[in-house]
Amino acid sequence: MKKAFENFEVWFVTGSQHLYGEEAINRVTEDAQEIADALDAVAEIPVRVVCKNAVTTADEILKVCREANNTPQCLGLICWMHTFSPAKMWIGGLTELNKPFMHLHTQSNRNLPWEDIDMDFMNLNQSAHGGREFGFLCTRLGKTRKVVAGHWQDKDVQQQIGKWSRAARGVRELESLKVARFGDNMRNVAVTEGDKVSAQAEFGFTVSGYGMGDLTNRIEQVSDSEVENLVSAYAQDYANTEEILADSERAESLRREARIEAGLQAFLDEGGYTAFTDTFEDLHGLSQLPGLAVQRLMAKGYGFGAEGDWKTAALLRTMKVMGEGITGGTSFMEDYTYDLKPDKNLVLGAHMLEVCPTIAGQQPSLHVHPLGIGGKEDPVRLIFSAPEGPALNASLIDLGHRFRLIVNEVETIVPESDLPNLPVARAVWRLQPDLKTAAESWILAGGAHHTVFSQNLNTEHLEDLTEMLGIELVVIDSETRRRSFKNELRWNETAFRKSC
Repeated sequence: MKKAFENFEVWFVTGSQHLYGEEAINRVTEDAQEIADALDAVAEIPVRVVCKNAVTTADEILKVCREANNTPQCLGLICWMHTFSPAKMWIGGLTELNKPFMHLHTQSNRNLPWEDIDMDFMNLNQSAHGGREFGFLCTRLGKTRKVVAGHWQDKDVQQQIGKWSRAARGVRELESLKVARFGDNMRNVAVTEGDKVSAQAEFGFTVSGYGMGDLTNRIEQVSDSEVENLVSAYAQDYANTEEILADSERAESLRREARIEAGLQAFLDEGGYTAFTDTFEDLHGLSQLPGLAVQRLMAKGYGFGAEGDWKTAALLRTMKVMGEGITGGTSFMEDYTYDLKPDKNLVLGAHMLEVCPTIAGQQPSLHVHPLGIGGKEDPVRLIFSAPEGPALNASLIDLGHRFRLIVNEVETIVPESDLPNLPVARAVWRLQPDLKTAAESWILAGGAHHTVFSQNLNTEHLEDLTEMLGIELVVIDSETRRRSFKNELRWNETAFRKSC
């Protein structure tokens, strides 16, 4: 079965000891292989699950942890205590392990053979207390890990493993991610600023600044045939393209946007960048603000942040990678305006142009309209609405001494109207638990106005990611209460504050 992350794997590592004899170890090995093979065949787990030899000594544990550290395709370990594995053996390995690990608290058999249980069975199937021994040691060492309890054939257990695997893939992406920043921030905006050195130290990704001349030089190198190939692709993919091409002025604007797209993607690919930012306040050398170009690059998996928002660009790229193979899309987004009628309380989310068509509920339509900001020609953009269903908005902020990820769960709805006079892509949603509580909580937490909007990832994916990264997560959902949320922020200020 083809996996979403076919070139990556997690290692299934089973703990035991020699106290019970060679026959028991052989059975441990067989059971571990059976479970690993079964998990490897599960569609919800997007990576290969590779069974390693059972570990029964401190040296074996240290060896497999070191091998995991030095194997690029290994994203992390799934640790299972089949029998009782004295946890002091794990100190050396877990101390050196620098990759995520999960504690799968399961056992080989689902049901107890009540009529046949003897001490041989009891000695072999000791996960119930072997896992507690392992858990104590991990807690004693202060090791962050995901704990999943239940039988390995249970669907919810398999789904949790899959989400954890996607988070581990996200961590790997952040470690090598490169963000290209064209121009600077929108002037005088606070939340899009931040400490790039701290971000690189915390997450691994780099942010490199370029003048607009660097980009426009590459755009000028795009051939006419590349432009026409893109225009032909537009005609195949989007409604209304033929109408634009029939108008000479708008057709020329479309070709200029196609040239921007080709040059921008070439610049990113040649530099190894998978995320980027721009700002409407620095468009020197460009005929129009990149709209369609940015939308299409996001659909191809690139991260993006408007107005120089490099944190959101990096988060968007990471979440796009994590969501590969899952139905639904992920986009750059902004809470733009509210419907505050008592029985509605809706948010209309959009941006000037840059909303990703992976969240489109219908075929996007291509348009050229005035922007009214930036002082350039009327830009090309795709217009569509997001489909109904559960979603979330996520915001990564820099608090000066640490980073915080804020997540608000929402329910996307179909707009009441076709919004014929709104010339941008958009999503409309209800905030959980309600607009008043969610907005107050978001603002108290310092959430940005730019977000990553996702209809294919859920809160558990991001919870796993933040735990692996060691950063704070605050969640606004149906259970959020303002007083408790305020206290959570106060407690987190102490729990996550790092010494200088």
